[in-house]
Amino acid sequence: MTTIAFADCLAGVSGDMFLAACLDLGLPLNTLKQELAKIALSDYQLEAWTELKQGLSAHRFQVRLEAKRHHRPYKEIKALVSESGLSDRVKSSALAVFERLARVEGRIHGIEPAEVNFHEVGSVDSIVDVVGACIGLEYHDISRLYASTLPLGSGWVQTAHGRLPLPAPATLALLEGVPAYGTGIEAELVTPTGAAILVSRVAEFGPMPAMTITRTGYGAGARDLPDRPNLMRLVLGEAAEDIPRERLIVGETNLDDMNPEILPYIMDRLFEAGALDVWLTSIQMKKGRPGVKLSLLARPGDIQNLLGIVLTESSTLGVRTFPVERPALAREIQTLTTPWGEVAVKSVTRGDRIELIPEYEACQRIARETGLPLKEVYDRVKALGIKPQEK
Repeated sequence: MTTIAFADCLAGVSGDMFLAACLDLGLPLNTLKQELAKIALSDYQLEAWTELKQGLSAHRFQVRLEAKRHHRPYKEIKALVSESGLSDRVKSSALAVFERLARVEGRIHGIEPAEVNFHEVGSVDSIVDVVGACIGLEYHDISRLYASTLPLGSGWVQTAHGRLPLPAPATLALLEGVPAYGTGIEAELVTPTGAAILVSRVAEFGPMPAMTITRTGYGAGARDLPDRPNLMRLVLGEAAEDIPRERLIVGETNLDDMNPEILPYIMDRLFEAGALDVWLTSIQMKKGRPGVKLSLLARPGDIQNLLGIVLTESSTLGVRTFPVERPALAREIQTLTTPWGEVAVKSVTRGDRIELIPEYEACQRIARETGLPLKEVYDRVKALGIKPQEK
């Protein structure tokens, strides 16, 4: 069976609340400390304890800083995670969260993502929250994450950029395409870090999916709220279906009046911005003109950003969108040791075995270095990667 989880964000979500829920589910604090020690960060202590929120027992998590540093360039955080001793699964998950944050911050401040200088998110505690959440997801072997509709607060928050309205601009940008509702509570219920963790990992926002519940973890926030316990709960269970389904969005537009040399560039930009797939279809349009249909597949949280790229980079005046449902096998990126060195592979659970599918760029490199036909490289790497699924 496939292990899935549902993040019930009844009082919102922050990075520390999500990580606290993982601890409440059974992630040992010592295990978390050992994993985080693989990152070149220092001058902090981790604390976790249980407390009551309106009669409900929940975990609280806190990072105590010995020396505060309030900002860090995105490039530095990316290097910290990439060069750490963390597993490939945790690395890729954490990097996806920070990349999402960098894209949003870059858009808000009018700079390239690579030039973003994180302030609150760049501090040690935020890095610990993001990486720790990814460690928790791996520890509990969660293949697919779902989340509830998100409650939003109002008011103001003091940041390195000055006094900003709530929800914070970065939070609103991250939640584009995500269902949310206003609560009337004057407090920050969904933080940028919490939003980034969810939109980078959640397959679908809405009601709890069909599942056999195994246990529930509660993560508490610091303040007390007037109308609800300030906590989120992470419900762990087994998927009711052998093949999980996720709701996605297809965007497409017909093009017959632009230089076709630009299309590969647009495709690259869409993939870099989070598109799950991009493809071109030859079509015949009005007046007998040959044309191309540009199509993309995306998660709901990514679609607005991707449509912006299509409308900016192509000659189209509009893009059609429609929802689709995709049954999908569980997969993740791993590294496989081969006679030709380390090869990035996609780990796919197929029936009762785990199949490792090699990435094109790695196989192309091996083919060029060895002189072997590319097809033969694929076959040899795939043969190394097929193994029975661990029980």
